[in-house]
Amino acid sequence: MRKIHMFDTTLRDGEQSPGVHLTIEEKVEIALQLEKLGIDRIEAGFPASSPGEIQNVQAISKAVRNTSIAVLARAHKNDIEAARTALKGAATPCLHIVLATSPIHRKYKLNMTKDQVIETAEMAIKFGKNFFSEIEFSLEDASRTEFDFMYEVVDRAIQAGATVINLPDTVGYASPETFGDMFRKVRENVPRVDNILLSTHCHNDLGMATANTMAAIHAGVDQIEGTINGIGERAGNTAIEEIALTLETRQDIYQAKSNIVLNEIYHTSKLVSHYTGMAVQANKAIVGDHAFAHESGIHQDGMLKESSTYEIIKPETVGISTSTIVLGKHSGRHALKKKLEHLGYHLTEGELANAFEHFKMVIDKKKYVIDDDIHLLINKDFINMQHRYELTDLAIAYPNEHAEVTIELMDEKQNRTRNTTEGNGVIDALFNGIEKLIGDQFQLQDYSIRSKNIGKDAVGEVTVKVEKDGHSYSGRGMDTDIIKASAKAYLTAINQILQKDKQEEKTNSFSFIN
Repeated sequence: MRKIHMFDTTLRDGEQSPGVHLTIEEKVEIALQLEKLGIDRIEAGFPASSPGEIQNVQAISKAVRNTSIAVLARAHKNDIEAARTALKGAATPCLHIVLATSPIHRKYKLNMTKDQVIETAEMAIKFGKNFFSEIEFSLEDASRTEFDFMYEVVDRAIQAGATVINLPDTVGYASPETFGDMFRKVRENVPRVDNILLSTHCHNDLGMATANTMAAIHAGVDQIEGTINGIGERAGNTAIEEIALTLETRQDIYQAKSNIVLNEIYHTSKLVSHYTGMAVQANKAIVGDHAFAHESGIHQDGMLKESSTYEIIKPETVGISTSTIVLGKHSGRHALKKKLEHLGYHLTEGELANAFEHFKMVIDKKKYVIDDDIHLLINKDFINMQHRYELTDLAIAYPNEHAEVTIELMDEKQNRTRNTTEGNGVIDALFNGIEKLIGDQFQLQDYSIRSKNIGKDAVGEVTVKVEKDGHSYSGRGMDTDIIKASAKAYLTAINQILQKDKQEEKTNSFSFIN
């Protein structure tokens, strides 16, 4: 099978997403993870935009040694000189020159004739060739460029020294049928195109970036350009992970593969989401929280019998430990039984019928249930759960660069303990302090804040999700002081964990709620 080269522009086009600004350390860490992911070429930035951007690219070039590093430049000598400076230490540098070719861009943005566009392209490529052996030339807005003019620009760019020709759908205007046809026509009408790498870069304005990219691959494209999680200008870019998994899953159609290390996808997605502050939508393909989650009773029943009934990709393939059976109003008895067995409860048919009846009563009041809800459902001893620990005092200080939190807890015997803990932030110090006083460690899976009303004196509600020994527990706390609300939420979740541990020490049997 032929290889599809993966060109990642998360650090350039992705950072152009509104509100995203990455530090130099964050960019280097993401670049190293992209290298680990198996990306063939990383577009590290646009050096001509600022001196700081040159430093960013230099740092990335120094750190990443096994993946080619590219930078963007307009068809100006100054831009190319800035790119030369930025890529001086790169192991395998590539200059990426971009120049618009569509009628609307020639008229309104460039104020150039067709001849002037060709002359400018040739000048820039030939100048860049003095410093770079690898040059990618992009015909910006190619999907709205006249075919005859496109053929001429591509041919002249190749003659000038371009080694990669990129035909992007810059504004997400193309459809899969027309876009694939465009590449077939270029291959038919530009003889020299077989001597270079043919690339595409699609935007998602009409939600067709992945479909258009796959159509281009089917039409003979050798390289695709995209970002992790599909971030980028406006509606974003083609999502790299979607292309990689489509090639993997539908080899029967595309007969092509990439070098992407598939089980690094989920970690890479989380890293990019964390540093950019751009949350991944829950139903996002491949990496969304719901991508491998099932609530429908019919789907759950099929999944429990044979996962391939409703999953064409195994979650382990992309680095997710397992599929999730979400117990909600659409869940059936089979799903509840499997969940109970996973938690260590083995019920008779009569007990299961009773449990399912009570489960339906609970789900009418909640959107979905989690592990601690199931424990409460099964064992009546959990209903009147006593709080093992309560917050009695809390103070915050900033004696140095780190936050310092002093906490006092009271246990069920009215004993009070107190400590002072530092952290990278108030919440980090708070949760660390609670764990030290209790003498145990827990994994925070989720933390969210919302206001219960409006105004400066609004009550804040904090919800946390905590994991212990593979099981999840939720806690909620409310207070006008959001730090106190956080402490209450964390303690609520921990108290559930401790209550469960205490119950398991008493007996391995359970008393069912009637």
